[in-house]
Amino acid sequence: MAKDYYNVLGVDKKATQDDIKKAFRKLAHKHHPDKGGSDDTFKEITEAYAVLSDEKKRREYDTYGQAFAGAHSTGSGQGAQGNPFGGFDFSQFQQGFGGGVEFDMGDIFGDIFGGRQQSRTPRGRDISIDLEVPFKDAVFGTERTVLINRVSACNVCQGSGGKPGTEITTCTTCNGSGRVHEMRNSILGQFSSMRTCAVCDGTGKIPKEKCTECRGHGVKRTEVELRITIPAGIDNGEMIRMPSQGEAVKTGIAGDLYVKMHVKPHMTFRREGTNLVMRLPIKLTDALLGTTVSIESLEGKILEVKIPPMKRAEELLRVAGKGVPTGSRGGLSRAESRGDLIIGLEMALPHKLSSKAKKSVEDLRSEGL
Repeated sequence: MAKDYYNVLGVDKKATQDDIKKAFRKLAHKHHPDKGGSDDTFKEITEAYAVLSDEKKRREYDTYGQAFAGAHSTGSGQGAQGNPFGGFDFSQFQQGFGGGVEFDMGDIFGDIFGGRQQSRTPRGRDISIDLEVPFKDAVFGTERTVLINRVSACNVCQGSGGKPGTEITTCTTCNGSGRVHEMRNSILGQFSSMRTCAVCDGTGKIPKEKCTECRGHGVKRTEVELRITIPAGIDNGEMIRMPSQGEAVKTGIAGDLYVKMHVKPHMTFRREGTNLVMRLPIKLTDALLGTTVSIESLEGKILEVKIPPMKRAEELLRVAGKGVPTGSRGGLSRAESRGDLIIGLEMALPHKLSSKAKKSVEDLRSEGL
């Protein structure tokens, strides 16, 4: 009975090439013999993929079934020379089933046999540091200078790895391609793959004389002074990302620097979103009769705050525009683009009453207060 290759891969007959490829990757991971899978099952899904991944073979298969010219017998026993995949000829499969199928075996089996061989720009490691700032600086923003130890581009050769003025020659290991071709043995036979040349780091060029400062590496661990701009309104635990300020790598791009903020508590103020909150002790008489008090704002300015008569302790006073800046990160500098200052009143009772004060309080009691 002819095999249903679509059913083998678990895809619909209208599946795209991308769907077929994804299905094969998933099944190959699950059933690969090196991972404890069945040889016969792996052979079957590989055969199905070899046909359906090629448009010409797929059309022939859709028209004639498994009897089309490019099909191969799969047999159930051991093939010639102990091939565990029976009659299925993987040498022809690797070459494209007689000249028809061509695909990147490193791309298909890369994550099974040690990683895909894709060309990617090297990137340095990210760095993270912790920085503690006073409450006021976190609210209004500031700058800090820090010293960090990181791998940076060599300041002598500017990251090239060569002695200044030296001749740059073609790498003989990869012949200037930056890639090295190698053969790998697997259960399917031999597969070719490409990897980045370790001699020239993928550049295809090498200096005739190495830089004496970095010994040809192009990078060197050094202590660097960095100025960090802390935006207004940053909160405790937030991160500042500084692109390309992480560790450098030869012939690639530097990683990023991440700064985690730790905001010191303030003796008077605390933060609730974009508002600043404080407690204000007042005398009993001021709460009853009302008054005007002077308080110092976070930025050091004196604010005159009016307390209405008969103000309850659980009620709050609001001073608009004296809280946390809300638009500074976007370049907004208007003073009104801030939260509010919220003042909670606290009744400050005296430790001792004079005879006169005691009589006054008793008079208040007689009035039902």
